[in-house]
Amino acid sequence: MGIYLNSGPELFRGALRSEIYVDKTGLIGYTNRVLGTEQKYVCVSRPRRFGKSMALNMLNAYYEKGEPSGAMFEGLKAETLESFSEHLNRYNVFRLNMHDFLTESKGDMDEMLAIIEDDLCTEIERQEKGLSLPKRRNTNNYFAAVYSETKTSFIFLIDEWDCIFRVHQNDREAQTKYLDYLRNLLKDKAYIALAYMTGILPIKKYGQHSAINMFTEISILNPRECAEYTGFTESEVEELCARYNMPFEEVKRWYDGYNLRGISIYNPRSVVMSMTGHDFDNYWTQTETYEALKKYIILNLDGLKDKVTRLVAGEKLPIRTEKFQNDMTSIETADDALTLLIHLGYLTFDFDTKECWIPNQEVAGEFINSIEDGGWEPVVAAIEASRELLSATLEMNEEKVAELIEKAHQDNTSIIKYNDENSLACVLSLAYYYAKKSYIIHRELPTGKGFADLIFIPRYNNPNPAILLELKWNDTAEGAVAQIKDRDYADKASEYVKGYSGKLILAGINYDEKTKRHTCRIETIDYSML
Repeated sequence: MGIYLNSGPELFRGALRSEIYVDKTGLIGYTNRVLGTEQKYVCVSRPRRFGKSMALNMLNAYYEKGEPSGAMFEGLKAETLESFSEHLNRYNVFRLNMHDFLTESKGDMDEMLAIIEDDLCTEIERQEKGLSLPKRRNTNNYFAAVYSETKTSFIFLIDEWDCIFRVHQNDREAQTKYLDYLRNLLKDKAYIALAYMTGILPIKKYGQHSAINMFTEISILNPRECAEYTGFTESEVEELCARYNMPFEEVKRWYDGYNLRGISIYNPRSVVMSMTGHDFDNYWTQTETYEALKKYIILNLDGLKDKVTRLVAGEKLPIRTEKFQNDMTSIETADDALTLLIHLGYLTFDFDTKECWIPNQEVAGEFINSIEDGGWEPVVAAIEASRELLSATLEMNEEKVAELIEKAHQDNTSIIKYNDENSLACVLSLAYYYAKKSYIIHRELPTGKGFADLIFIPRYNNPNPAILLELKWNDTAEGAVAQIKDRDYADKASEYVKGYSGKLILAGINYDEKTKRHTCRIETIDYSML
């Protein structure tokens, strides 16, 4: 076995030995389909700790010819594939971690590329001693010679391919050298059966410079047919919750929310840590500093501050991702900043609706940490006061509810343009932020001027009643409650409250645009009475 070439299946064996292993070997079905085709170049980008390296280790164990590994796949999904035996242990596989090379070279790009070239050639010399290798010592010559004599193709598995763009963020020359090296190593080479790269960022855009444009991009924006292979699916998490006697609803609140073409994906590191520790904490964000998030959200590019506030309040925002340059420096618009946060895992994205939002409680906590100063004090104050507002609502204290909502409105006027029912609903969502811990909150976007509804359904361990908020604009709080009682409203709310029985708190909130005052009316009834 070599260090980089046919390095053995030990890393995958370690994953199999782990207390929690979730079978992602179905990915082999996809890579087998593209082997040796025009689609043999694949770049998978996901946030940190989403299982990218584990998948790479699995592919290495399956394809590399250094050590038989068929027994490791017994009982796993890949074993049922028609193509499983055809490609098992049949290839020369290079597994490379670009961050290791970058560290060894102390960040010098010329030195890094020289080290890669030397190490790859040395690996060939060690493992192909019976072959007559070319006198001119470079990888292209060596790989071509090995393929010509043995007819054994090469597979390249490249982890952290994009670390150069994160370390050399402003060094265009170094980035271009690196892309050119990958092109010369991989593009249009007969000896390549598969090139599979992973990283956080998709392939860098360079205008007319298209060094490695042959890659199929499988990103968090568009996972194509590979959504289920990086991260845990909902059914996989449900099985783990049953095994570890953990409340699925709470796990979902903390770690779900990544929407990959309709497939709900959970952060695998966080789920594993939660299961084995039998608790809930910010496990994924412990691998990053909140400064990485703060750096971008403090930018106020074309209203970014307003948009981040709306995201913190729980809203979904439309976003254009097409102009993002796939780097960390070419951030010129709010959409660029939000797109980067999607790739970093701080936001999720709906491919069909083109909307983004904060995925879960774990990430929401990092947003709160990042806005505790620097002009965000009114937002933080509203969040801190949200515990008191929820208590006032449950106590049916109409004057206190109106007072707290009015304060949240006044304090955040400079950030949120308070001129329609959408803004009213946003301020209400922010003011009731604390309720997210004990309620599932649904917001119905207004279908006509004058209302926007918030529906609070108690979580599994919350004995308090459900809450229905009807928001009015230049009307009356009493009229809002009356509308809730109307049968048409009950039908509209039924999809959210199905399965719920018990008391309902009906809260009507009205904002008078002339007086700049809020009023509140609260009643309680049995849900069956609606």
